[in-house]
Amino acid sequence: MSEMRQQEEPTILHFSEDEEDLVARMFRLVGKRWSLIAGRIPGRTAQEVEKYWTSKCAFPSDQCSSSA
Repeated sequence: MSEMRQQEEPTILHFSEDEEDLVARMFRLVGKRWSLIAGRIPGRTAQEVEKYWTSKCAFPSDQCSSSA
């Protein structure tokens, strides 16, 4: 069963440069409203967007801040 869980969740999410840019811009506008952000990216779920963003922001940077 644990093997099944590992296969269900990819360890690394790959977002295109356009997707990264859109997530960053939307995050600055609407904050952690992941479903709203995911709705702008075809084929992405709110969970994927949140997981991507939180993994990207494990190291602080200006892009990961909700303040402009």
